[in-house]
Amino acid sequence: MELYDWIVIGVFAAMLVAILVWVFKQKQTSSGDYFLAGRDATWLAIGASIFASNIGSEHLIGLAGAGASSGMAMAHWEIQGWMILILGWVFVPFYSRSMVYTMPEFLERRYNSQSRTILSFISLISYVLTKVAVTVYAGGLVFQQVFGIEELWGVDFFWIAAIGLVVITALYTVIGGMKSVLYTSILQTPILLLGSLVILVLGLRELGGWEEMMRLCGLNTVNEHGDTMVNLIRSNADPDFPWLGALVGSAIIGFWYWCTDQYIVQRVLSGKDERQARRGSIFGAYLKLLPVFLFLIPGMIAFALHQKTGDFLPMLTEGGVNADSAFPVLVAKLLPAGVKGLVVCGILAALMSSLASLFNSSAMLFTIDFYKRFKPKTPEKRLVLVGQIATVVIVVLGILWIPIMRSVGNVLYEYLQDVQSVLAPGIAAAFLLGVCWKRATAAGGMWGLISGMVIGLTRLAAKVFYSTAGATGDSLFKYLFYDLNWLFFCGWMFLFCLLVVVVVSYLTRKPSLESIQGLVFGTATPQQRAASRSSWNGWDVFHTAFILGITIAFYIYFW
Repeated sequence: MELYDWIVIGVFAAMLVAILVWVFKQKQTSSGDYFLAGRDATWLAIGASIFASNIGSEHLIGLAGAGASSGMAMAHWEIQGWMILILGWVFVPFYSRSMVYTMPEFLERRYNSQSRTILSFISLISYVLTKVAVTVYAGGLVFQQVFGIEELWGVDFFWIAAIGLVVITALYTVIGGMKSVLYTSILQTPILLLGSLVILVLGLRELGGWEEMMRLCGLNTVNEHGDTMVNLIRSNADPDFPWLGALVGSAIIGFWYWCTDQYIVQRVLSGKDERQARRGSIFGAYLKLLPVFLFLIPGMIAFALHQKTGDFLPMLTEGGVNADSAFPVLVAKLLPAGVKGLVVCGILAALMSSLASLFNSSAMLFTIDFYKRFKPKTPEKRLVLVGQIATVVIVVLGILWIPIMRSVGNVLYEYLQDVQSVLAPGIAAAFLLGVCWKRATAAGGMWGLISGMVIGLTRLAAKVFYSTAGATGDSLFKYLFYDLNWLFFCGWMFLFCLLVVVVVSYLTRKPSLESIQGLVFGTATPQQRAASRSSWNGWDVFHTAFILGITIAFYIYFW
């Protein structure tokens, strides 16, 4: 890092402080102001926040690392702009009509209070144990490599970077709430995009162009069936990413994440109206087309450069290439002074925006779905204070979990994939049938969630047991809960949870039309339908079709 880099970082920090001072001066006297920015956000802020919230250290390290190790395999999860379109076109009308603050609150409106409690519990635990800890862990790792500092003042620089990142982000999230998340995203998103684009361009120039990358990566086979790193669709016998499992599994996980997870949907709930929420989703879908090129492709470039030079990427102690270092190594080795500072700002932007969104969503879940339910007469100002305290508690828990996450080491992202693949099916089934099927009952939705939670925890426990116990013989249980490919397991689990919701619903009394008015397809009033129809026009349809066309072209090119 040179003087010009520090100047660029200083300018970025000054702009961030200026935005936060402006946010702090805004009146936020109610929980709606604090958690949903007063439901006054426009499409630009919503779309930028969706993208910036999604892009975190799991992309800067995990996605680039996936590109360097397995090529295009993980692109199924990153070319999911079409899934954000489903959020905007299908789910936004129901969420907007219900005027809820959280996704568990929506499930309570559609099903019952038990469903709300179950989803709130699952969400909070998953946020603290996975998203907070992993983002902080990877953030400390990436800054340690970019700055090239092992120790500072006798302390491991990893901890200084990780805890410093958390404390700074928590401060502006606690002070500004959702407005700080939304409006800092407008600054952070273009910086992140520009910095990553610079990496892509300079990486391709260093390598010798796009065709050279495709050639070198195409020479590297990833399985015994002839598939290479440039193949998105791989043999169904591939042990890691069979094409059917990848298509189905990524769709289920994507549906859960983009359409039902508080972490993302909260951006849409903050919209001024249905039109702004939908257009924010469309803008977010455009931005979601970029991560493959901004993070995964640079990982493939790093792999190709390593193939060419033999020493571009560092080696692990056991002898393999350290694929997770791909993005920070590209930053350290290819960027000139000043530009490196810009990219570091982009990395900071990604990490801080992800953490800020996570802190705000977690605090909101606790405040609205637990505290306010038990103390419904709590004044609005006190709810804001409770939300701020909850944010601090979540920060502390995330930091305490870091040593455990750090001990996971090289299997960190494999662990995350497993968690998501068993977390998503039950929630996705409850939401999908809840919105699409009038006959789905409260008991059906609740037992769909419970069955998903039990099966998911069983799968995770079996993975831990069989991974540590060694050879224990073969059994049907071991095959289903350990040996079966994680993507196929996700698909079968989703079907089972759907079946549970359907069977239990037919065994219980169907809900009255009044109780699900406006929450399910076919139950909207003429006024609600007219309001939804007036919220979009031909341009919205055009942009939607254009995004879908780009997605199809991507699959054809990398087939």
